[in-house]
Amino acid sequence: MDRTDTHATPPVKTEHFDVFIVGAGISGIGSAYHLRQQCPSRSFVILEEMESFGGTWLTHKYPGIRSDSDLYTFGYRFKPWVGTPIASGEEILKYMGEVIAENDLGRHIRYRHKIVSASWSSADHLWTIEGTRLDTGEAFRISANFLWMCQGYYRHAQGYTPQWKGMEDYKGRVVHPQVWPEDLDYKNKSVIVIGSGATAATLIPAIAADCAHVTLLQRSPTYFIPGRNVNLLADQLRDLGIDEHWIHEITRRQILREQGTFTRRSFEEPEKVKEELLAGVRAFLGPDYDIETHFTPKYRPWRQRIAFVPDGDLFQGIAAGNASVVTDEIERFTQKGILLRSGKELAADIVITATGFNLCVLGDVAFEVDGTPLDFSHSVTYRGMMFTGVPNMVWVFGYFRASWTLRVDLLGDFVCRLLNHMQKKGANKVTVALRPEDKNMPLLPWIDPENFNPNYLMRSMDLLPRRGDKPEWQHTQDYWLEKDQLPAIDLNGAEFVYE
Repeated sequence: MDRTDTHATPPVKTEHFDVFIVGAGISGIGSAYHLRQQCPSRSFVILEEMESFGGTWLTHKYPGIRSDSDLYTFGYRFKPWVGTPIASGEEILKYMGEVIAENDLGRHIRYRHKIVSASWSSADHLWTIEGTRLDTGEAFRISANFLWMCQGYYRHAQGYTPQWKGMEDYKGRVVHPQVWPEDLDYKNKSVIVIGSGATAATLIPAIAADCAHVTLLQRSPTYFIPGRNVNLLADQLRDLGIDEHWIHEITRRQILREQGTFTRRSFEEPEKVKEELLAGVRAFLGPDYDIETHFTPKYRPWRQRIAFVPDGDLFQGIAAGNASVVTDEIERFTQKGILLRSGKELAADIVITATGFNLCVLGDVAFEVDGTPLDFSHSVTYRGMMFTGVPNMVWVFGYFRASWTLRVDLLGDFVCRLLNHMQKKGANKVTVALRPEDKNMPLLPWIDPENFNPNYLMRSMDLLPRRGDKPEWQHTQDYWLEKDQLPAIDLNGAEFVYE
């Protein structure tokens, strides 16, 4: 009798690539460009869980979604930006689409591919990545010599919403901007936006004119930089007929020099910088507005990210009466809205929780090294991009005080230089390891909270790798140092172990 199961699942075929790039967002697309340019003989694939490219700019669909830093530095160094400095999500997606088309990257990208696990074999010197195609339900398996993690640092599927008392009693609708519903009708409605960061500052001006009223409810204030959404130098150079590549490079250098000066001053003379920032807000809201209560943070400038507010649109809406600010703590939700610690109740038809996101360490992928599950919190980071005990892998984690993409370009150069160096050495494996002089180095949290302390990092610091007290063993967050240091890394240094 033939007992062959004709319905047995066929074995999954393993495809192989030299380099495996995770994510088709701003990091993945930039990294793929550098790989094609600097390592043209390497085969590679980009896997993306979502239905298209864009990452953050595809995930976030709330009204007004835009950059909170300028596109001359948020854009890639190799692709001139020709629009206004602060750009909409739609404009950024268009820019990224042009990069893909102009550099023939589309054929390397596979969408709707969810990665479940990644296993390293020292015997084979290979990563094996397994997952599921979300469009067909089929399993896939890919092996690769090198893993380039460009998936970002937060969970795209769901934002962070604190669980307040009484939320189940509220009769209105609660929405997180990260999962903005297409059917949300806020016209002529009373809306509360909880939060004080870039999302709230972006969203409120975009909806205020259509709402009956919008209230920005914050536990504590944050810093903003209001200013015109123009770059006079770029516009001047265009008037002179200068080539856009030159304009892009000159403007980037000007902005980076100004940002470097501002960052240095925020440490050296924080009170002066604080007064300058508050004066910018006061210029829109007038001398009688309570700046002290609503726009004066308790922390020094740059301990959290500072968002640029183009043309002061948030403050213009407040001054016009379309929006108001309440600084207080939430006691509980009620049927009609929110009861504050002060005893005041805010009524609202819709509550929008612009309360941040959930940190995601390396895509929530289950990692193994030679059969042992990998806990990244037990590793030490090398310059915020490699990890002790984890072979042939780099994670792209950008900057907080400068544009994220600046580090995409720097790490693109580094990874390509490393890959070419390995090829010349005949090495199949590279791991970073603490040197003899690092033996008694204190191991600290991923980032110093006295240096930078946004809530999403503080909530999840235990998930992240450790840092040392030396520049090599931490993510310094200092572009102005790294732009010189990363290209000068000695790939034959004692911290690099090759096989």
